[in-house]
Order: sequence, then structure tokens, then C-alpha cells
Amino acid sequence: MGGPLPRTSSVPAADWPAGPPRPAPSGGEAIGPLEGRDWPIWRLWDSLRPRHVAAAQATLLLSFLWMPALLPVASRLLLLPRALLSMASGSPPLPSPASGSGYVPGSVSAAFVTCPNEKVAKEIARAVVEKRLAACVNLIPQITSILCSPSFSDLFSYEWKGKIEEDSEVLMMIKTQSSLVPALTEFVRSVHPYEVAEVIALPVEQGNPPYLHWVRQVTESVSDSGTAPSSA
Repeated sequence: MGGPLPRTSSVPAADWPAGPPRPAPSGGEAIGPLEGRDWPIWRLWDSLRPRHVAAAQATLLLSFLWMPALLPVASRLLLLPRALLSMASGSPPLPSPASGSGYVPGSVSAAFVTCPNEKVAKEIARAVVEKRLAACVNLIPQITSILCSPSFSDLFSYEWKGKIEEDSEVLMMIKTQSSLVPALTEFVRSVHPYEVAEVIALPVEQGNPPYLHWVRQVTESVSDSGTAPSSA
């Protein structure tokens, strides 16, 4: 083989990491880490060892440089199991209030009531607004309702033997505070001509913050009193 390989590091040999003991060339005791350097295989080891040290130092430096960039990704990965758990349970995550709006999702509701005609709908709408049970009521005329009309015997059995009916009605869309829905329902039941009045309320999760604030402001006095107004 050729002559000794050139050194790639200026570090004195005494400061290099100790390698494994060299076997003796022809029996006898093993040669120490710094002996037997004239063997070609150990000369190759000594020439490559500083390169491994430099590569390890470069890898360590890069890890410190990339750590700040990887922190946001790591934080998102930590939240991933919670999101997957919400999806698996079928329950959507709770909405957070819009930034700077001050509106609490669900604190305002939209209630829907059907009436037999426009005259009855207007009377009920005016009454709930005057009593501050609602801030606003929209009337949608000429809707078509298709429903089952139960017979008297249906009320005492598990079989539904009523006939299918089709009627023209007026739909009321009422905006109010969610805390006033029970009082609103009780009032509608007391003045509605139907024996079983339809009152369905859905919480409002998002919307125009000034409008939602206005709905709460108009109905605030009734909400604070904690008493349902009379039907008179």
C-alpha cells in the first residue's frame, strides 16, 4: 500500500478520543489506543475520526437553529389529539367569542312560531315586543305546512293513526335573549289559538355583534327582573 494518509485535523494526537485497543501485530499484549498507528486501517480511522466530530457538531448547531421554527408546529401537534377526540365523540368544539365583540355565543336565540293567519301573528308579535319578551319579530306569510293531525285515540296509544293535513300559515321569527325563551313560550301558549302551539328556539352562535348587542339591550330589563310578564 502507499504511504501514510495525510492528517485532516491539527488537534494533537494526545487530545483525540481514545479508540479501541489495537491487537498486537504478531501475538503478545494488545497495543494501546495511540500505538500501532502505522497500520493502514488505523491510519484511515484516525483520518476520518475528526470528520465525524465535525459532522456531530454541525448537526447539533442546526438543531439549535431549527428549534424556534419547529416550536409552533410542535404546539399544534400537541393539540391534535384533543381535536381528534372531539371529532370522534361527535361533539363540535365550543365556539369562542368573537375577538372584541363581547358577544357570548348562544346568549341570543331565534324562536319560531306558526300562526293560522296574519291577524293572529301580528297580535302576538306586537304583544311580545311590547312586553320586551323580544326585540324584533319577522312575519313570513303564506307558508305551507304539511303535518299529521292526530285523532283522539292517538293520544292514548303508541300508533299514529292521524291523517296528513296541508294548511297555509304565517311564520313568526322572534329574536330574544336565550334566558327569556321559557317566558316567551309560556306567553305564546296562553294567547295562541292552537291547542298545541309550535314554539321552537335555536341559539345564535354567530352574527353581527352590534345587532346581537341591540337584541340583548332591548330585552335586558325583563331578563334582569327574573319574572315572566302576565298574559293580560
